[in-house]
Amino acid sequence: MFYDLNIPWTPTDPHLPRTLAFLDDLGYSVVALNHTISGKLPAILTSAIPDPPLPPKDLPRNRLEIKRRVTLVLTETYQNARLAELARAYDVLAVRPIDERSFQLACGSLDCDVISLDLTQRLPFFFKFKTLSEAVRSGKKLEICYSQALLGDSTARRNLISNATQLIRASRGRGLLISSEAKTALGCRGPWDVVNLAAVWGLGQERGVEAVSREARSVVVMARMKREGYRGVVDVVFGGEKPAGLVGEEKKNGEGKKGPGKVDVAGNGQKRKADVLGEEGAADGAEKPVSKREAKRRARVARDAAQNDSSIEAAKAGADTEALEKG
Repeated sequence: MFYDLNIPWTPTDPHLPRTLAFLDDLGYSVVALNHTISGKLPAILTSAIPDPPLPPKDLPRNRLEIKRRVTLVLTETYQNARLAELARAYDVLAVRPIDERSFQLACGSLDCDVISLDLTQRLPFFFKFKTLSEAVRSGKKLEICYSQALLGDSTARRNLISNATQLIRASRGRGLLISSEAKTALGCRGPWDVVNLAAVWGLGQERGVEAVSREARSVVVMARMKREGYRGVVDVVFGGEKPAGLVGEEKKNGEGKKGPGKVDVAGNGQKRKADVLGEEGAADGAEKPVSKREAKRRARVARDAAQNDSSIEAAKAGADTEALEKG
């Protein structure tokens, strides 16, 4: 399966149906529509991309799987506090640093899926292996977009080739993701053409195939685990709850009685008291079990009663002896 996780999306894009159909013909299985946010985040974070993004008649005939992605341009530090809320509204969360400080922050502490750089610009910093390895070790992917090298001007093409070569050399070919970022179908290329283009930039063929298949798939899977699982590790698929109709039938038939300490499945999930055992024991003629406190109290009462009886008997014996002496 081949992935293209960066297709720019706008609400009024007349070229989007044709672009998706062309990507489907090229052999891609999963495509992500990208919505870019720059500046202050809205108060209510919801997905701007509808689901489905297009009417059924405009979707590709092979039913191309379409994901929703958001790219946040890192301009201010206050945006980082709402990244988790923003990630829940989309399938993939990407950040785009603009300077060295934001790039180091994205590679380090920010919880994101993809680090996307505008490689058509002359970057004010150099890529370092230590910084990139920290991002790769935490599961983040570094994205290279190739459409500007095909449709851009000479300056953009020169900067993209230079930055992509430097990024491949500094990362040693690990943790890379190749996307198109094509606004029209003219900027899209087939998966094997992308692999050959990356080989020209210095990325090995095996790493190039992983950049459009396995690495991209890991982005989608890990993003889903973060949203639906617990800390990206545990995914609760089915908790074993009984259907409501089955529970109602058990109540009606008198089934599902529990002993002390058992969970009440038909009710609120709390522990039932031991009065059920008393009802069942009454039918069998058995006594209700005595608690430790009650047993101690009964022993103390019996001991006090025995002491009282012994004192009464001693008094009677003394009275009889005195009567005999007087007689």
